[in-house]
Amino acid sequence: MIISSAFTGKRYAILGLARSGMAALECLYASGAELLAWDNREELRESVADKAIIADPLASDLSGYDAIVVSPGVPLNGQPIARKAATDDVPIIGDIELFAQARPSLPSHRVVGITGTNGKSTTTALVHHILASAGVPTVMGGNIGLPVLSQQPLPEGGVYVLELSSYQIDLTQSLDCDVALLLNVSPDHLDRYDGFDAYAASKARLFDMLGDDHTAIFASNDEKTQLALHCLRDLGRVQNIIDTSASELTGQADWPSLQGPHNLQNAIAAVATVEALGISEEQWRPALASFDGLPHRMERVAEAGGVLFVNDSKATNPASTGPALGAYPKIHWILGGLPKSDTLTECEPFYDNVVKAYTIGEAGPLFGKLLADKMPVESCEMILTAVQRAAANAKPGEVVLLSPACASFDQFRDFEARGECFRTAVKSVIEKNLIGTAIQEASQ
Repeated sequence: MIISSAFTGKRYAILGLARSGMAALECLYASGAELLAWDNREELRESVADKAIIADPLASDLSGYDAIVVSPGVPLNGQPIARKAATDDVPIIGDIELFAQARPSLPSHRVVGITGTNGKSTTTALVHHILASAGVPTVMGGNIGLPVLSQQPLPEGGVYVLELSSYQIDLTQSLDCDVALLLNVSPDHLDRYDGFDAYAASKARLFDMLGDDHTAIFASNDEKTQLALHCLRDLGRVQNIIDTSASELTGQADWPSLQGPHNLQNAIAAVATVEALGISEEQWRPALASFDGLPHRMERVAEAGGVLFVNDSKATNPASTGPALGAYPKIHWILGGLPKSDTLTECEPFYDNVVKAYTIGEAGPLFGKLLADKMPVESCEMILTAVQRAAANAKPGEVVLLSPACASFDQFRDFEARGECFRTAVKSVIEKNLIGTAIQEASQ
């Protein structure tokens, strides 16, 4: 784990002992800080009783504490902890801010910070993969993989690649990235913000922390991304600003895990990022082809009977699903769940690629009405039913794609569980040889 003298002798209250909170506690304890910790789960409180005072920060006098460390999952809008911090005059931070404060005590290194509404995880993993393929010491963390504080410090010359959600940026004040990348901004998480403008402003704060001699990259031509770019240019402070929204990159057909227009955008942004770090085309181009992708993100689950099954469960909003529909010419589209929008506007340009739609979950009736005059639609409710019907209807050369355009919480604990259900259903139809049965029966 990361240990830093920056925390020695200081006092911190930690609220939330999930992965990032526990990583922060272990880092701070090993660094010689005094700690107060709390979590609603008794077993987590008991597990750290030898390292921290166990007490609810809301019921404690925090005057003189250096910070309250909260999980990104703790909303700050209107929450008691925010009022408590203001009353006791204590800053609220997260584990990324602790990492930023620890940086001066680490071996010389660079940091890449990647944010955006869609594509963060894939782009983060791709940048990390390219760097590792080029022999650069690197780890990825933040909103992906292991918390950065729980990982071993990199040797001199290493690169920390961080996926940063808006929640994490909200809790960070001093992370000066060597390369900061904004992929795109579309409406999301509006329950945590006072409207779309506030959400977009949260993303753009990554550039407020950027050093004058570092690199800012903007990857999309959407309104909010371009607004952030132009505001940064108007300030005239950051010297190296790159707009990749109109850039092109050849060779996508050779990158099996990077199909679709959104993954082309991700690849272009990743290439601009690694080139800013000194990686050459001779190094990054073969790495694009060898990239395996991430689970639940345009993941090629199986191919049988000439039909490809793709798990894109991470597509939790229409803006993410739209480009996924652009990845293949003939798609049996499984969609639905807990809707974040009552439209599918971002998906509309790709409707010609859809052979048939199969609706599931709470959004099923709504999406059925939206799509009824655009394409054939079957109401399936459950993923297993949708996979069985799609597999039965699919012809060789076609794709069965789970890209829900919705959150998963109506039927699943998270998008990972939804993707695992899809995998299990695909395995079942392959084992039972149910692919293309509708076509076979119709021809008899």
